[in-house]
Amino acid sequence: MTAAYRLSFEPSEMQVASIHAFLAQSYWSADIPLTVVVRAIAGSLCVGAFTDDGEQVGFARVVTDRATFAYLADVYVLDAHRGHGLASQMVQALHDHPDLQGLRRWMLATRDAHRLYAALGWTAIKDSAPFMQRHFPDVYCEAHP
Repeated sequence: MTAAYRLSFEPSEMQVASIHAFLAQSYWSADIPLTVVVRAIAGSLCVGAFTDDGEQVGFARVVTDRATFAYLADVYVLDAHRGHGLASQMVQALHDHPDLQGLRRWMLATRDAHRLYAALGWTAIKDSAPFMQRHFPDVYCEAHP
């Protein structure tokens, strides 16, 4: 029997404690404080994947001005629920969201999911020369006032 899942953009359905638990163990945001996750969710367009019994098993968010630019972040599916295409479904749902149509540029960073995103139309940056960044990879490990 195949598990049934549903996607939701409803902010009140996002299970912040579960999202935080996953992100705090991920390679891209290890040790992220709960308060930062709460702010990140509040400032993003989020989609969650849920089981029939309401458990949140996947998450993705887009940081966007809803006019010109979107940055895809924090895409994950819990291990026990992988293999059902949930990550692709969540990303495609964000691509299709009415607020995100006509954007000039979408961006993301990934260490290990290039094939997933390529299958959804994403490409590597051919000329990275125009792009710059300020990157603080250990920010969650440092003491902040």
